[in-house]
Amino acid sequence: MKVCRVAEIRQLDKLAVAEYGIPTEILMENAGEAVYSVIQKEFGIEGKTFAVLCGPGNNGGDGFVVARKLHSSGGEVRVLLLADREKYQGAAKKNIEIIERFPITIKEVKSARQTKSSVAGVDAIVDALLGTGLDRDVDGILRQTIEIVNASGKKVFAVDIASGINGDSGREMGVSIKADITVTFGLPKIGNLLYPGYGRGGKLYVSHISFPPSLYNSDSIKVEIAKPVPLPQRQADTNKMDYGPVLVIAGAANYYWAPHASAYSFLKSGGGYIHLACPKSMAPSVAKRGREVIIHPQKETASGSIAMVNRDDLLKLANRMKMVILGPGLSLDEETQKLVRLLVSEIGKPLLIDGDGLTAIASDMNIIKKRKPATILTPHLGEMSRLSNMERSEIEKDRVNILQAKARGLNAHIVLKGPHSLIGCPDGRVFINTSGDTEGKAGMATAGSGDVLNGTIAAMFCLGLNIEEAARTGVFIHGLSGDLTAKEKGPDGMTAKDILDNLPNAVHYYRENLDKISINYNDTVYII
Repeated sequence: MKVCRVAEIRQLDKLAVAEYGIPTEILMENAGEAVYSVIQKEFGIEGKTFAVLCGPGNNGGDGFVVARKLHSSGGEVRVLLLADREKYQGAAKKNIEIIERFPITIKEVKSARQTKSSVAGVDAIVDALLGTGLDRDVDGILRQTIEIVNASGKKVFAVDIASGINGDSGREMGVSIKADITVTFGLPKIGNLLYPGYGRGGKLYVSHISFPPSLYNSDSIKVEIAKPVPLPQRQADTNKMDYGPVLVIAGAANYYWAPHASAYSFLKSGGGYIHLACPKSMAPSVAKRGREVIIHPQKETASGSIAMVNRDDLLKLANRMKMVILGPGLSLDEETQKLVRLLVSEIGKPLLIDGDGLTAIASDMNIIKKRKPATILTPHLGEMSRLSNMERSEIEKDRVNILQAKARGLNAHIVLKGPHSLIGCPDGRVFINTSGDTEGKAGMATAGSGDVLNGTIAAMFCLGLNIEEAARTGVFIHGLSGDLTAKEKGPDGMTAKDILDNLPNAVHYYRENLDKISINYNDTVYII
């Protein structure tokens, strides 16, 4: 399913009117109908009391439609206006004029005290305050109203997006509604799906409000939630070389987990043959933890990292592989960092760079641009900050656009890790991952969980998926393993080893439940 920016949904609205002759009044009616139908399904209407909070513009207009439909189905409705009554225009103006003829209480709210008394006795609240176009912090009576709603303990239904959330980034603009359910229109907005916005919106429904598929499936919309792809079946007459080999170049003094996790996650996810190049002094310890891994002990620097003298042998080994993973736990030793840059420029195979490898290339990003074989980068926000030469706070404000530009500019696939990880592609597409999102999202915030992702992506590639599919599916299965682990153990005390150990279960679950996972986009977006 496509996911749009605020400007894109506005353009879709314009095209619906101009090219398909769908009046704004019908679009607003359809939006209100969608919210009404979800309230009926999730909560019930007859005999219940609702406060519909309406702000300026069409978001408030949608609220007027909802109020009318709630009343028509036996609900008791009070509308609270937090905007100047005389400023409503077009369809919103028509809809407030309609409900003024109904026995619906309409109150222009001038103080927080009025809001508090008006919502005190209701069963549920409809949030039609601010909509998706918010670009500055919420203040004044709107801020006070949101705080009152959040403290009320009432069931809250948000219209289009939880008020106070930026539609393009998911950022909270000072304060935001904590909704139980959100109904969004046309397509989900980026802010509906990225945290903290996704967490503030509750269960997310989407209605296409009669847009034709040619609009909401347009190739010009580059952000989407991709449906999972089937994994190629393992054939009985294959061997380990059919699912490998892969080389991991990783590890330094005191960094024992990263090389083990990156190599062993490959095997746990379905890979067949894995090699690990690590410092000589740590090889015996790493070998004990994963005896199926082929270990290549490397000469060391004085600090215990992989030395430059290994370059030629590493290149020969790397170029015999289907894929190479470079960087986990390599350290920031200057000699090793220089070695990484040389290897990146000379390895002629698909390459996944993580951890300290990302720090090494951050000082010379041209080596990524010049690579001809496929490249996957897997930064967290801090590493993305170094790669982009931007403050972390800047990236948080505009993750999708920054990721999109960077993936295009580097001609690389970039996995920006975090809750609802993003996968950026060289052609400008950005995919939003939907696993690792139940209790797993909290439990996966633990040291070393990112290292488990590396081998999982490589395994998907060696199972037969292309680079883009391998990146997307590896991220999904990694998150799914976190979900399964959290369901079994709870998020408290989950370790990266737990996620690693659960990978076979995650792959099995993925294969057996692909249709279930595909429905409602892994229980992330429900289509009306």
